[in-house]
Amino acid sequence: MLDKDAAPEELKLLIEENKAKPFKLTYADQGSLYIAEGYGAQLTTGYSVEVNGLYETEDAVYIHTNLLGPEKGEETKEITTFPYVVVQLEDVGKNVIFD
Repeated sequence: MLDKDAAPEELKLLIEENKAKPFKLTYADQGSLYIAEGYGAQLTTGYSVEVNGLYETEDAVYIHTNLLGPEKGEETKEITTFPYVVVQLEDVGKNVIFD
């Protein structure tokens, strides 16, 4: 996973434009492939996105993520958040399949 601040500016703008609804984005830049997946607006804090699977086959790159809710007993605030994850890979020129 990539620190969100390290993502290219154009990708950050795309995420910002799309974050209110669930999104699946890919972005290629200077030999790197960035895969971003977000789960839209969540009404409280405490949500995160986990990458469960990331693998390459002969034909494609597959990614599988899950939205994790607040832990039991975790203190949350009623602030809308927009959980997403960004993964950086070498750009191998294959399609990305969101599993």
